[in-house]
Amino acid sequence: MKFIDFRFRPHTRPQLESLAVAFKDMLLKGRSMEEYLDAEARPLDEIVDDLKAHDVMAAVITGRDIETTFGSASSNDAVKGFCDEYPDIFKGFVGADPHKGGIALKEIEHRIKNEGFCGVSVDPMHARLAANDEKYYHIYELCDKLNVPVIITGGPSRFVDGTVIKDASPEYLDPIARDFPNLKMIISHGAWPYVNEMICLAFRHRNVYMELSEYETFPMSNFYIEAANTIIPDKILFASAHPGVHYADALKLYEQLPFKPDVLENIMWKNGAKLLGLEK
Repeated sequence: MKFIDFRFRPHTRPQLESLAVAFKDMLLKGRSMEEYLDAEARPLDEIVDDLKAHDVMAAVITGRDIETTFGSASSNDAVKGFCDEYPDIFKGFVGADPHKGGIALKEIEHRIKNEGFCGVSVDPMHARLAANDEKYYHIYELCDKLNVPVIITGGPSRFVDGTVIKDASPEYLDPIARDFPNLKMIISHGAWPYVNEMICLAFRHRNVYMELSEYETFPMSNFYIEAANTIIPDKILFASAHPGVHYADALKLYEQLPFKPDVLENIMWKNGAKLLGLEK
């Protein structure tokens, strides 16, 4: 089955080095950086060939800018490079640091209007700022004006020091959806462990979507599947969180999960195609 991956990062050497800044414990798993890179890194053309062999429609690359809080340089230039080289597959979302204020807003507008980016990505926990903080509202206002979706990173951000899980909880996402009813919001990782709250949020608001990457088999995840099969068949998107989870492994998993056939097709590509304007 064809698919759209809504959380993908090519596992090239520079990209893995960048990811390891914030996710060292999760990615290295006791290995040295060189051991990790030698084992995992691949050339971009090899990565793309493998994606095509699996019948990919598109892969959304979420930029991340957490320079203010973690000292990690923005990945937006790298995202642009991937998308410029393979625009038929890669779709870039601008990583935005809310602490940069007007500088971040100018970058978003420039990259959306002039560089082909198709959305914005924010990370409240890594920014150490609640998702409904005023600094974020300026970003949401601009996304609304530009008519582009925003990905808001949820999940527990395991082993990342200095983060607070509540910063991306549905409690803070609900007023955003209310205040920007036309802004398409995609919440990553199902906002786990706020499972029922996230299901309610997607059911309650026309403009709220989620992807479940990394948490499809965690405790309480059966409720995501039940909700997809019943009340929100049009609100869940496939995402792998590659390279944290290899996308090929995620594809195999989704074949085994008890989604109804038509719901699975929605999740794997139809829901994402609507959001990205790729309906075929």
